[in-house]
Amino acid sequence: MGKIRILLIESSPIVAQGLQALIQSGGRMEVVAVAHSLERIQERLVLNNPDVVILNPLLLDYSKRLIFRSLFQDKPNMPILALVYSYFDKQWLGSFDGVIEIEDDRFHLEKKIEEVVSAANGRNDNLEVYELSDREREVLIELAKGLMNKEIAAKLHISIHTVVTHRKNIVRKTGIKSAAGLAVYALLNNLLEERDLETVYGG
Repeated sequence: MGKIRILLIESSPIVAQGLQALIQSGGRMEVVAVAHSLERIQERLVLNNPDVVILNPLLLDYSKRLIFRSLFQDKPNMPILALVYSYFDKQWLGSFDGVIEIEDDRFHLEKKIEEVVSAANGRNDNLEVYELSDREREVLIELAKGLMNKEIAAKLHISIHTVVTHRKNIVRKTGIKSAAGLAVYALLNNLLEERDLETVYGG
């Protein structure tokens, strides 16, 4: 697998150059383009063909916040990470596939990027076929507790689309579709304890 290609959309040259240097210092990823606004974004997606977009939500005015994914309509499955260094409502940030915070070091930055790219591809190239990723385990645990997609998305600060993708991967890897079946799986694999499920299943 080649380097992960990133389109960075950030208005501050200082932040953009610092993040670009941090990302590329690991050698596993490359910033293929830096945009300082959302103008001609469709053209950039086609020309640069990124695997993931990192976007500063400050560039989205209120009229665009609820429909910002329509700006990427030519690539509807493009994973989009929010680059956050000021306050945003956590529920709204759940519309993104993940959140990068200004305090993140390179390890956590790379992990978050790789995670959303793997989820978008429906696989994780670093894992055995039937081994769940860390995020898939987190989603499985919440499913086992009876949470719905929307609730899981809010709790884990990811989009509902990403939750659905993880659910499909969990079903493919475990062969289990029901919440009760996932609860048994979680117990047998020491992901949960019985007391964690008592309020859900009345144990």
